[in-house]
Amino acid sequence: MALVVIGGVAAGLSAAARARRLDSHLEIVVLEKGPVISYGACGLPYFVEGRVRDAGQLIVYTPEYFRKERRIEVRTGARVVAISHPRREVTLETGGRVHYDRLVIATGARCDTSGFAGAGQPHVFTLHTLDDAERMRRFLDEKKPRRAVVIGAGYIGVEAADALRRNGLRVTMLERSQHALLRDEPWITAAVRKQLEEHGVELRCGVSVQGIEVDRVADVPCDMVVVSAGFKPNVEIATAAGVEAGRSGAIRTSERMETNLNGVYAAGDCAEVMHLVTGRPTYIPLGTTANKAGRVAGANAAGGRERFGGIVGTSIVGIFGTGFATTGLSVEQARREGFSPVAARIEAQARPRYFQGRKTTVELVADRGTRRLLGGAVIGEEGAAGRINVIAGALQSRLRVDDFEQLDLAYSPPFATVWDPLLIAAQQLMKEL
Repeated sequence: MALVVIGGVAAGLSAAARARRLDSHLEIVVLEKGPVISYGACGLPYFVEGRVRDAGQLIVYTPEYFRKERRIEVRTGARVVAISHPRREVTLETGGRVHYDRLVIATGARCDTSGFAGAGQPHVFTLHTLDDAERMRRFLDEKKPRRAVVIGAGYIGVEAADALRRNGLRVTMLERSQHALLRDEPWITAAVRKQLEEHGVELRCGVSVQGIEVDRVADVPCDMVVVSAGFKPNVEIATAAGVEAGRSGAIRTSERMETNLNGVYAAGDCAEVMHLVTGRPTYIPLGTTANKAGRVAGANAAGGRERFGGIVGTSIVGIFGTGFATTGLSVEQARREGFSPVAARIEAQARPRYFQGRKTTVELVADRGTRRLLGGAVIGEEGAAGRINVIAGALQSRLRVDDFEQLDLAYSPPFATVWDPLLIAAQQLMKEL
């Protein structure tokens, strides 16, 4: 039996590797349109910044590794342009065809710049692939730009702004919505703006960019532009073959990561997954989800019976040394989903003062009727990742605030206070409820 995987980064290679573990006789072919596979896309901003010296450090595995160690054929520069499910074959841009019995679609997503006139100019960049990062690094080294505009204040946008500012550029961020980090909470946007401004980056929200000129965007002069808006799943080839897309525009999948076509699976940034708080399909493209969902897709393509339970949408981004982390639903998101949200937000020491502890902000959101936790956010220089992961675990376990407030969390002065900020927030939320 032949398994073909379209896409050779996180979800695609996780699927191929998992399928090989379950079936040593399966013929597996991975088709990747780009020149490299298995690279850490989340490390791209740090290569642009200069903290990662060599782009090759971001490459985890090579095609040769998969051929020799996993007996998986990986073809780079193999762009798939069509899928014919009745014939069980995919067509390559070169005209070649590859037969499959089972198919995993892991085509990822892209930063769609078609909505920005002038996006094809040499001083305009996206930051989505290894080639994007290398081109940006060369531009910084050779052209020595002084002013940059970043379009979009999502995760990639703030990381790009951080990297460019550390290279000495004056940076202005333009965001179409009124909110940063894709989170409709004014207090988070205010915190992001404060952190950016303290380090010389200006954030302007409510600015719709129509086009990019040679020396300016909107009314902001610049000699370099990074577009980090217009993120879209790559689904065109799949939908043309009869694969159904969900409400988000990404590929609709079952808990087995199977599409509506028998034997065709999808995972990664091109696919929807289940949101465990709302109980509905969602599209939140993250590397953690891509790897886990890819494993499930590969297992089932190899004849297994595995399921991907879903996500709660946990993420964290560093902005000039401070972690901004969120999980689950914001107050407004919870209200739109039909909950009756109640929130509590506190500021407390991450460690005792005599251990030079800095302040951490924690917000918890719960449903008034059921007292079930719905979401949370953590902002701080110390322990933000660990604390947001505790909240994520509580969401996945459907904990009530009453139970969360009783969690047995570790305490030692070098690491935490006797009353962890999470527990203080939970106590405050209990009062609100």
